[in-house]
Amino acid sequence: MADLNRLENCFASAMRETCVVAQQNGYRPTVFIGMLSQFGGVGAAKRLLQTSKEQSGLTRLWELGLLHLSVEAHVVQEKWAPLFTESEREKALRRLEAHGYHPPD
Repeated sequence: MADLNRLENCFASAMRETCVVAQQNGYRPTVFIGMLSQFGGVGAAKRLLQTSKEQSGLTRLWELGLLHLSVEAHVVQEKWAPLFTESEREKALRRLEAHGYHPPD
């Protein structure tokens, strides 16, 4: 359990860092920053993945060539796999592929 908590904390840190980098590149993910504060990194990611409609933040990151900063790009990384269901990871991958992004192996 401690390892999972540590992994969740690391994921939340990674999500906060992506917000900083996104802002440095011209995009302020205001709604997502609020979600991070309210639900934490994993909770925010799961909420975004539960929706059937595409999030405007994902579109904006795509427009800026920053899909690697997206929640989806993180969710599909093997190191975060214990935090998400296979269904959530598949959904994230489909969204990325729909934008022409293929995560590194």
